[in-house]
Amino acid sequence: MIELIFLDIDGCLTDGKIIYSSDSKELKEFDVKDGAAIEAWLKLGKKIAIITGRTSICVEQRAKDLKIELVYQGVKDKLSCAKKILQDLNLNFSQSAAIGDYLNDKALLKNVKFSFKPKDAHRDLKVDFKLSKKGGKAAVAEMIEIIIKKNHMQKEWNKLWL
Repeated sequence: MIELIFLDIDGCLTDGKIIYSSDSKELKEFDVKDGAAIEAWLKLGKKIAIITGRTSICVEQRAKDLKIELVYQGVKDKLSCAKKILQDLNLNFSQSAAIGDYLNDKALLKNVKFSFKPKDAHRDLKVDFKLSKKGGKAAVAEMIEIIIKKNHMQKEWNKLWL
């Protein structure tokens, strides 16, 4: 059973665009459907860990809004970071899933039970599930819904939406 999902940000939870305002502040756009699915996943007692190569105040704020406690930014070796998180939570890779969109996600995706990529991810990235949604366009919500089915948790999931 999947207990933990590893999320990449740029290209998965966002469309990958980085926008700077005239005062050099970074802006990112997040899909509300992804947020709703993440919040529901957490209500089921499951975990989310953000592991991203960049560092952004926007990511910190979005994680806080969604009550994601495990946030790792500026990470170059995502696999090592994931191993440490799993060890701290007393979990293993067979209890985890991940979404990534580019080659720097390859090692992590290769080690989890279920690997996902958005529709517009790098073509050479091999995963278990290529999603029908693009990054930043509810791809994470689609991934979570697939995991819910694989975990046979549809009843618990549906109760959250009543």
